[in-house]
Amino acid sequence: MAVKQISVLLGNVPGSFARLTHILDSEDISTKAVSAASTAKDSTVRLVVNDPDRAAAVLKSFNFNFEVTPVLAAEVPLHTGGMNAILKPLAKGDINIHYLYTTINRIGKETIVILGVDKPEEARKILAENWISLIDEEIYSIP
Repeated sequence: MAVKQISVLLGNVPGSFARLTHILDSEDISTKAVSAASTAKDSTVRLVVNDPDRAAAVLKSFNFNFEVTPVLAAEVPLHTGGMNAILKPLAKGDINIHYLYTTINRIGKETIVILGVDKPEEARKILAENWISLIDEEIYSIP
């Protein structure tokens, strides 16, 4: 099962990101992973939160422009070349990585990366075949 990511389009103005996080915090929705990137006009914030369905309902009630998409969450092996243990098999499998970011906290010692890819189910299979530990719903309960 893929992890649900919420991508929010914000105006690139001071306070817009703070407003978003304040609203989610007020609803006891905690952020597990976050990425933000901006252009001159807009910012895109990608979030993995503890309750993506409720977060989507809250964001809709506040008229945010957002979408919910599937992403993969994988533990980076704790050795030199750990990131390449993820990236190389995906490249070999002709999987395009659109973006990658990490969680705020971890389950164990390994860092967890969030991967937005063009073919999630194929990527999941490739990573599993290469001994990469995939994180599913347990990501929502990371302390």
